[in-house]
Amino acid sequence: MKLGIVGLPNVGKSTLFNAITNAGAQSANYPFCTIEPNIGIVSVPDKRLDILAEIFKTEKITPAVIEITDIAGLVKGASKGEGLGNKFLSHIREVDAILHVVRCFDDSKVIHIDGQVSPKKDIETINLELILSDIETLDKKIERTAKIIKSDKSFQVDLDFYLDLKSFLESEKPARKYLPKTKDEKHILEDLNLLSYKPVIYVANMSETDFINNINNNKYYQEVCEISKDENSLVIPVSAKIESEISDMSTDDKKIFLEELGLEESGLDRLIRAGYKILGLISYLTAGKPEVRAWTITKNTKAPQAAGKIHTDFERGFIKAEVIAFDDFIKYKSMSSAKEKGLVRLEGKDYEVKDGDIIYFKFNV
Repeated sequence: MKLGIVGLPNVGKSTLFNAITNAGAQSANYPFCTIEPNIGIVSVPDKRLDILAEIFKTEKITPAVIEITDIAGLVKGASKGEGLGNKFLSHIREVDAILHVVRCFDDSKVIHIDGQVSPKKDIETINLELILSDIETLDKKIERTAKIIKSDKSFQVDLDFYLDLKSFLESEKPARKYLPKTKDEKHILEDLNLLSYKPVIYVANMSETDFINNINNNKYYQEVCEISKDENSLVIPVSAKIESEISDMSTDDKKIFLEELGLEESGLDRLIRAGYKILGLISYLTAGKPEVRAWTITKNTKAPQAAGKIHTDFERGFIKAEVIAFDDFIKYKSMSSAKEKGLVRLEGKDYEVKDGDIIYFKFNV
């Protein structure tokens, strides 16, 4: 899973990125301090792996990972090359989902590029730049398709779709709000890889005080929530300052610190869960003495394709999968005992893997 952090300059993007990845992206109180995209690899927290590692007496735990890219602050006119525009729009094209950091705090010491804090205006600014870039992409598609139609009229359907989608974008609505009329249109829309079609998680960055006391009293946060409802996106409230404070703590110290603040988990944990949710991802597990490991797949993935995540030979020579649910396994703590209770199933090529399935693949190449 690849997530890209975007936002206007000075909204707390790089501070948040540094905190959740410890990757050391430069953070400063002026625009464009992130010149090249900073990339951090973050482990996906999964308590099930620790439990399985204890049962199998293994020290090798391999969690699923996500890649987080800190993309420099976009400004009005980015799609036309303003600021560091097009270069960063291309970086957004590489990610699966967007973490859009929105400033939800007042601080006279931290410059706002437009002079005042306004989540609605900030979101509209970035959405518009993504939309304008998408319109350019569609213009090229329309031009090429119009030429093809001269010799092949069957492409008229495609052209009509592109023109309708362009008209929708020109009303300043992101492509993710566009409703395809047919399955074919949906496939074409997905293949276009439009920037404004990518799923968005709004990260409402607020002050430490507001975050701890009552996030619902923050008017800026409420503004972001209203926008997200309209486009079916997610909102995760965070305090980049708190995340920064806990980033270098040990696991135990971090737990104590969060408990003292009345928090059950870090902002990173909540962002990861939101990323899995918005992209429709789950994890299945493999476990044994050599290694306990989590594998990320999309929901409804069938057993052979899930096996292919481990190695292409597993998919190519798939025979069957030995499957047990995590909760069933930990009741008996061994495959042999679970088998005696009839909890281990043999599944074929049509089986859709579930989150938390512990699987042993049988294959022959």
